[in-house]
Amino acid sequence: MENKKINILNVLFDNLKQKEMVALLMKRVNNKQKTFIVTANPEIVMYANHHQSYRQLLKQATVITADGIGIIKGSKILGTPIVERVTGYDLMLDLFKEANRLNKRVYLLGARQEVIALAEQKLKQDYPGIVLVGVHNGYFDLADEEVLHDVLDSKADMVFVGLGFPRQEKWILQYLEKADSGLVMGIGGAFDAYTGVVKRAPALFIKMNLEWFYRLIKQPSRFRRMLVLPKFLVAVYQEKNHRSK
Repeated sequence: MENKKINILNVLFDNLKQKEMVALLMKRVNNKQKTFIVTANPEIVMYANHHQSYRQLLKQATVITADGIGIIKGSKILGTPIVERVTGYDLMLDLFKEANRLNKRVYLLGARQEVIALAEQKLKQDYPGIVLVGVHNGYFDLADEEVLHDVLDSKADMVFVGLGFPRQEKWILQYLEKADSGLVMGIGGAFDAYTGVVKRAPALFIKMNLEWFYRLIKQPSRFRRMLVLPKFLVAVYQEKNHRSK
């Protein structure tokens, strides 16, 4: 499987279909290799372009997936199309399935206490083959060594971190500096979607790449965050013009 990295505004995305990505990640898990997964949308790309420390942090990621449809559109505009959108939510579920099949050790970190408790309950019901070695809510200081060592002591094969960017990526880097092995993935608000606390868009919206529009209807407070998409597309067109000179 060829995995040529695609540069979109200084962020290097992996150009793999979801099945290929899952196969790559599980091979790394089984070989006890440290693996840092970032699921990036236009908001993350724009943030990285305005914050050098975060951009440098992303360079240490093992895999960066094209989480948002805006990334796919941007890749096509730049003439380097990414083969498939791989959302953090869908990738997380595929990794749950693999962890269930192989009886892997899993730790869930992030979200509000009531949400993470629901996620723990649902995971045990949905994937009884998973060895759930720990859960903790996302309300702690990044400098809290107690949480860090709790996860390290769990010897988790996979850690799913829902703290929102850039906080989750900063924590992941701290963790991987001390861990011997393990796959660690930043998942944003995926625990909310998994538990049904936040409803995911209906299949038709997802198929038409209008998931963002559904979320905006349901959460009008997201409007200001959505304004990053046109800014991202303007930056992509500027980059295209720059490359063509």
